[in-house]
Amino acid sequence: MEDSVSAELRDPTAVSEEPASLSASTGAQLTPEELVAKAIAPVKREYLRPPPVRSSCNNVKDAASTGKNDGDDKAAPSSLVKEKKSKRQMKRERRQEQKSTSHLCPEIAKTGDVSSCRYSDKCRFSHDIEAFKSQKPADLDGECPFSGAEQLCPYGLACRFAGTHKEGVPAGSSVTLKKCSEMNGLNKDVQKLLWKNKMKFPKADAKLKELGLLGHGKSKSRVKEEKEDAVSNDSVADRTCCSEVNNDMDADLDIPLEVPEENGQTEGTFSSDESRPLKKPKSMSSENCHSDEIDNGACMIDATIREGHTPIESEVVNDSVLPDSDASLKSHPREKKLIDFRDKLYLAPLTTVGNLPFRRVCKVLGADVTCGEMAMCTNLLQGQASEWALLRRHSSEDLFGVQICGAYPDTVSRAVELIDKECVIDFIDINMGCPIDIVVNKGAGSALLMKPMRMKSVVEIASGIVDTPITIKVRTGYFEGKNRIDSLIADIGNWGAGAVTIHGRTRQQRYSKLADWEYINRCSSLAPDSLQVIGNGDVFSYAEWNRHKVESPKLATCMIARGALIKPWLFTEIKEQRNWDITSGERLNILKDFVHFGLEHWGSDTKGVETTRHFLLEWLSYTCRYIPVGLLDVVPQRLNWRPPSYFGRDDLETLMSSDSAADWIKISEMLLGKVPDGFSFAPKHKSNAYDRAENG
Repeated sequence: MEDSVSAELRDPTAVSEEPASLSASTGAQLTPEELVAKAIAPVKREYLRPPPVRSSCNNVKDAASTGKNDGDDKAAPSSLVKEKKSKRQMKRERRQEQKSTSHLCPEIAKTGDVSSCRYSDKCRFSHDIEAFKSQKPADLDGECPFSGAEQLCPYGLACRFAGTHKEGVPAGSSVTLKKCSEMNGLNKDVQKLLWKNKMKFPKADAKLKELGLLGHGKSKSRVKEEKEDAVSNDSVADRTCCSEVNNDMDADLDIPLEVPEENGQTEGTFSSDESRPLKKPKSMSSENCHSDEIDNGACMIDATIREGHTPIESEVVNDSVLPDSDASLKSHPREKKLIDFRDKLYLAPLTTVGNLPFRRVCKVLGADVTCGEMAMCTNLLQGQASEWALLRRHSSEDLFGVQICGAYPDTVSRAVELIDKECVIDFIDINMGCPIDIVVNKGAGSALLMKPMRMKSVVEIASGIVDTPITIKVRTGYFEGKNRIDSLIADIGNWGAGAVTIHGRTRQQRYSKLADWEYINRCSSLAPDSLQVIGNGDVFSYAEWNRHKVESPKLATCMIARGALIKPWLFTEIKEQRNWDITSGERLNILKDFVHFGLEHWGSDTKGVETTRHFLLEWLSYTCRYIPVGLLDVVPQRLNWRPPSYFGRDDLETLMSSDSAADWIKISEMLLGKVPDGFSFAPKHKSNAYDRAENG
């Protein structure tokens, strides 16, 4: 391939003899203006080339690697289809794999001393150092990411850069690491409380009760207790004459009953039931609820059951926790600390690709505000380590927020209280615009756009229990042609939100069609002065950034999402007000920075290397859409342009323009060595695709 690229670059006129079918498909005979009208990138004619011809075996490989299978391609062989396994089987296989020689005990790998493991023979990992060294893959080129005068590599013998480690470290010596530059890790004690449903949420429950959103369902244990209490009260009534008065007083006070944990209760069972409040006392039965009452949270159905997760046992507080006399001391939402987003370059929370190493790359290139990947409230409240990892923050992220997603006020409020207590953050963003089916079907994300009263409850409670600023992210509406944020924008500030980000598409559009910036501008003009409005959608150049700011003076800033995935140096372009004709070597250096940050974050052992490779490939599925400035007849590039097949100005630039997963893997091998045997890759998201039927 490199020889053909070099030949074409030496003889640009060779491109003029391309087939007629190619000319028709790429629009080679059309003017640049006509190409732009058809959303085709106007690449200069001397760089155009025929689409690469791939063999049938490569088609099968690409179908397995990219998750796409055209109708003309052969179906992937059955051997590529993974067999679905039970959780017990997967756990057993993980244990067996851990015991293999490829998984050396971390403590022994760190110190090099077999006797350093306190678990001895009971350890889940291998203690055979020689067997581990014999099967360990060859070291990678370059230096260990943890190399430095103040620290030793925490992965020791398992590090893929072990050959660059300093010599002379005595076996069994204590390895002292410098202060970690990452924060917001999940405390083990907190995780155990979450696992056992023993975590307390006094602020959230007090606010829920204050707003009448904390009801009392009846679990089996509670019904049993109430029957026993009734028998006890009857026996006391026979002996005392004032028992009836006392019972009536207790009923009026509505004192909650504490439910003791049953001996037979296991993780994932109910420890308490907290249901939605009733609209009217007579609507006690869920069978009598109408659909509109269900939408407004009027049924006595536990929120956690509807959302499909295990509820968290929360502390039900009395009025003494939040006395009425101290209510005036509680700060009003408008008096809380606010973040000034005006004119700041805001990197959007990006699922999968917006990880900590990628955010570090964007910070280096000029981003001012960063936000973690969207985390589901239910998973956070269950203590899932993988979900809490999405809240991690690097010390270089000086203005950082986390984004959470939930369907009900109690779930979101408890997650907000927990995050505010355990994490160091500057703001909390509540996602009310996610279009993914699995999120919407649970009543979260874009589904909240159809339930404005629930939106209000979520924001009011979240902003009322913490001093950390609360922001929300929405779409223009749920159904195409039925925008509704303009009717809510005046109230969102009164709910307690400090800022609202409006993505200029409906849920039904997903990522298809262009963002509706006219509607965003109209919403910003209707917003009160206390509410900052942030626009989001298709910002891909400094010229577009400037235009949106000029057309809507009340717009605080523009959030940058997919534009940063395709060219993260967009932040530099905006700050320097130029179209950066970046070279392939400069782009490769950016990828090297990502790999270095990834190895620091995920680890420099084999597992960390392959995790870094996976997220690098996810990112490369976006970066291939970038077209160098010097190759375009019309500048700047638009986000919806489809690039034709073209040659770059050098072989590396040509390789980076490929939409083949096999070429992405080649780039990863330049940075992280050869892939393991049987390696395959499939991009996770459809948002890296263009305007297609399956993407809308």
